[in-house]
Amino acid sequence: MRRAVFDEDHESFRKTLRAFIQAEVVPHYQEWYEAGIVPRDFYYKLGDLGIFGIEVPEEYGGAGISTFKYYAIEAEETTRAGVSFGGSGVHAGLCLPYLLKLGTPEQLAAWLPGFVTGETMFAIAMTEPGTGSDLAGMRTTARKSADGSHYVLNGAKTFITGGVHADRVIVCARTSPSLPDDRRFGISLLVVDTKSPGYSVGRKLDKIGLRVSDTAELTFSDVIVPAGDLLGEEDKGFSYLGQNLPQERLSIAYGAYAQAAAAVRFAVEYTKQRTVFGKEVASFQNTKFELAACQAKVDAAQAVADRALEALDAGELTPAEAASAKLFCTETASEVIDRCLQLHGGYGYINEYPIARLYADNRVNRIYGGTSEVMKTIIAKNMGL
Repeated sequence: MRRAVFDEDHESFRKTLRAFIQAEVVPHYQEWYEAGIVPRDFYYKLGDLGIFGIEVPEEYGGAGISTFKYYAIEAEETTRAGVSFGGSGVHAGLCLPYLLKLGTPEQLAAWLPGFVTGETMFAIAMTEPGTGSDLAGMRTTARKSADGSHYVLNGAKTFITGGVHADRVIVCARTSPSLPDDRRFGISLLVVDTKSPGYSVGRKLDKIGLRVSDTAELTFSDVIVPAGDLLGEEDKGFSYLGQNLPQERLSIAYGAYAQAAAAVRFAVEYTKQRTVFGKEVASFQNTKFELAACQAKVDAAQAVADRALEALDAGELTPAEAASAKLFCTETASEVIDRCLQLHGGYGYINEYPIARLYADNRVNRIYGGTSEVMKTIIAKNMGL
C-alpha cells in the first residue's frame, strides 16, 4: 500500500538525516553507549542540521514549519540504525510546545535562538521520588518573594531525561496550596537556569534501557527564579501539562512503531546470515511464519501511528485517540520485538546486537507518558464506561 503521510520534502529530509546518522552517530555510538550519555557538542551538530528549529518561528532562527512529521522521520531513522540522539527528543519534542504556547515575546526572544542552535538545551521536570502518575501530589514548592520579584524553589525531581546536559529546565512546582475540591490547582511552570545557586544535578540514573539518553535526579535548595521566568499563568500549570499530552503520547506511539519496524529489519538480516544445520535460519518455515506475523503487526501499527500523526498536524488528535494509539503501538511493539529477539537465539541477549538494546529500550514505552493501564482508563472513560 502506498504511504501518503510524507511528501517529497519529508523524504529529502530523511535522506539527509540518514547520511548524518551514518557519518556522525554510528561510528561513535558504542562509546556513547558505554558512557551512558552523548557528548554535549553533539547537540550543536543537531542544531546545525536544523533538527531543533523545524517548528521554531523564523524570527527566532527556525524554519517555522508547524508539523510533527519531521520528528516522526527522526524516530524511524534513528531506530532503523539502532541509535539514539540522547535527550534531544525531550528538548525539541516535549519542551518546545510549552514554550511556543505559553512563552511571552520577551521569553521567546531570550530562549529560542539558543534553543535552535543547541546552545540552550531544555528539559522538563515533572516526576518526583514519591509522585509518578499522580502529579497533583508533587511536593516541590516555589514561594513568591514579598516584593513579587522572584520565586524561591525547593524540592527534588527524578527520572529527568536530558537533565545532565540541560541549560534550562521547565520545573513543575507548587506555588499555592491545592483547593479542597481541586488538588490540581496551585501548580506552576518555572523555566529554571541550571547555573543558578542551589540547583544541583544528582545521580545519572542507571537504566536497563535508553542508556544513551541521560536520566538524572535534580534537587533545588533555595533556588532563586526570577518572576519573569514563570511560564504561563501562576497556579495553572497542571492544565498546561494536560494540553500537551496528546503530542507526547503520539511521540511515544510513533517511536514504538518505529522500534517494531526496526526489530523486523534486524531479524530478517540476522536470520539470512545465520546458518543452522547447514541452512539459513530464514529458510525454515517457522522463521518465515514468525517474521510474516511480525510484519503484519508492524503494518497495522504504522497505519495507526500515521493516522494519529495526520490528526495531530490537523489539530484534531483527541486525548482518547492519542491514548489508543499509544496503547496499541507500544503493546504491539513489545510483542514484535520479543519475537524478533527469539529468532536471534542466544545472540539476541547480547548487547552487542541492536535487537538486545532495542528490547531494553522498548520496555519503558508502556510506562512513561502514562502507563498502559492509564491509557485504558482514558479510552474507557471516552467510551462512557
